[in-house]
Parts: sequence; structure tokens; C-alpha cells
Amino acid sequence: MKKFICKLLVTALFLSIPVVTYAESAVTRLKDVSKVQGVRSNQLMGYGLVVGLNGTGDSNKSTETIQSVVNMLRTYGVTISAASLKPKNVAAVMVTATLPPFAREGDTLDVTVSSLGDAKSVQGGTLIQTPLRAGNGGVYAVAQGAVSTGGFMAGKGGNGVQKNFPTVGLTPNGAIVEKTVEDELGKGGNLSLSLSKSDFTTASRVAAAVNSRYGNIARAANPGRVDISIPRRYQNNVVDFVASIEDLPIVPDNIAKVVVNERTGTIVMGGAVTVDECAITQGGINIRVTRTEDAVQAPFTVGRAVKTQNSDVEVTEERARTIVVPPSTSINDIVGALNTVGATPRDIISIIQAMKAAGAIHADLEII
Repeated sequence: MKKFICKLLVTALFLSIPVVTYAESAVTRLKDVSKVQGVRSNQLMGYGLVVGLNGTGDSNKSTETIQSVVNMLRTYGVTISAASLKPKNVAAVMVTATLPPFAREGDTLDVTVSSLGDAKSVQGGTLIQTPLRAGNGGVYAVAQGAVSTGGFMAGKGGNGVQKNFPTVGLTPNGAIVEKTVEDELGKGGNLSLSLSKSDFTTASRVAAAVNSRYGNIARAANPGRVDISIPRRYQNNVVDFVASIEDLPIVPDNIAKVVVNERTGTIVMGGAVTVDECAITQGGINIRVTRTEDAVQAPFTVGRAVKTQNSDVEVTEERARTIVVPPSTSINDIVGALNTVGATPRDIISIIQAMKAAGAIHADLEII
């Protein structure tokens, strides 16, 4: 029986401790903390029409759809009055895609089709030829094809059922690349690595890792960029050189940071967090109200009994629990001290905020 009680107490103790994660820097590959500068994607966008809808297109109030249909038919020699056009089988849409690096003419891209007007659904429609432009205004791809929504909408007379978002669809391989974005990798015998997170120490370590293998060819230009001179034997084979440095082991450096999620009680602390000597006091007041019912009736009478309610209020103030945290570089000391005073997850969050305000924690505090 005693063993069972001990196990029960241990289980309760673990359940009372909030979720705390320690973020420590680990050895990782260079390719996971940086990328070759210039190797990037480009966003494409275009305006088009989806035709062939089953009465779920834009209404007569969507003047942009009516005007677009009139202009399109005019290019084919068909003249029609905008007032007589009912575009319920047509929907004006915005078409978006991402042009990956090193894409060549003839490659295909997936495109996303999103309703622009008041169409109810683009399910079953066909996107007609739509030029896709980049930020510089140039046309880099042309999209066309059937639209798949992955959802539906059905109903009549005010009652309906809808699944997912039928006003947004996907056209797999619907765009054909018409123009290549030339990325000259290693132009002039040099290339640069862009760090995913700018940091002086990490940039210095990246340069040192490259130099340890190929000699003095890398230099940290700033916290976010490392410039590299391509060795002579790799001048005509830059791809192999980049592949050879991508697997170099790197230990990225992180600033001391504490991230707190008040909704879930999760606390994530970086391994570089330090704490000064401080005293923590945690206590509280418990108030308990109990109600009892009594029946009151005059003695030796035939009258009805009367119910009365009595309230009893008890106020107990817990003895404040104080602990002194010595100066330490171990994050375990902070968590251990907070658990010693019996703080709940919400109390720990408040205590960490107070310690930060008092200057006892040397770290950035972020609350999400």
C-alpha cells in the first residue's frame, strides 16, 4: 500500500511540472543554416477567367467579369453588348504560381486559381489561357487547364452543405514556363552564402569550417553573408564545389532567449540563459464558502417549516514560500527553484516575467 501511495505521489508531482524545453545548439550541416545567394524562387501572378461552370459563376454585379468576357470575345471577332451578358457560368480569378530556381522553358508548374468576384464555386471549370507575370512585369509562364477544388457546395432553398473552399482550386502542371530566369552560379569565380539567421558568431564559424577544408578562401563579410572564392580546380564545376561544402558540420550560435506560451503553459529556454542571485517568494490566499440549509418551525405549532440558508466563509492565507536562487549558468537551477516553491505553470510564467523585469534573467523574453 505504501509503494502504491509513493507511485501516486510521484505521478502527481510530474503532472504538476509545466512543459519546459531546453534549446541548445547542436551540430548541423552548413546547408541547413545557409543557402547560396541568388538561388531563389520567383512569384508569378495573372488575371484570368474560369469557364464552363454550372451556374456557380459570378453574378451580373461583377462588372469586371462582364468586361473581361466582352474584351475576350472581341479579340475573336465577336461583338456583344455587356448589358445582355449573363456570366453565371464564368468566374474572374487570380492565378498564382511559384517559379523555382533554374526552371527551363517547357517545364510545368502547379497553379492556384482563386475567385475574384462573387462566384459560389469554381468546381468543374476550365481556366483559359492566362499569362503569368513576375514583379518586373515580364511574362514567364502561361497557365491553362481544368480546375480541381477538392471540395464541393450543394444546397437549395437556404439549406446547403459545403466542404473545404470551392472558390479556390488547383491546376496541376497547368502552367508552362516560357522564359528562364538565368542564375549564373559562381560568376567571376566567387559565390556567397546567405545565413538563414544573421549572427556574427555563426558567420565566423561558417567561414572557419570552409577554410578548414579548402584553405583561406572564405570570409564573413557581415553577420548574414559569407563570401567564398571558388578553388581553381572547381572553376568549371561549381555544382560539385557547393555540394562538397553543404555537408560541412556547423554549430550555429543562438542568443539567450525564453519563449513563453501562456495558453498552453509551455516554456522554451535557450541553453545560454543565465540568472543572477535573486529571492523568489510564492504564496496565496484561499477562500472557501460553504452553504447549509436548515428547517425552522416554532415548537408546538401546526405551521409549515421554513427553510433557511446559512453561509460560512473561511479565509486561509498560505505561508509564503521563499527560496534564494544563487548565481548560476545552468538553466536547470532556474526550473528546479521554481518547482521547489510549488509554483503552477501560470505562476512560473509570472515569476519569469518578474525575474526579467528585475534584471535577474539575462535573456530575451518572448510571449506568444
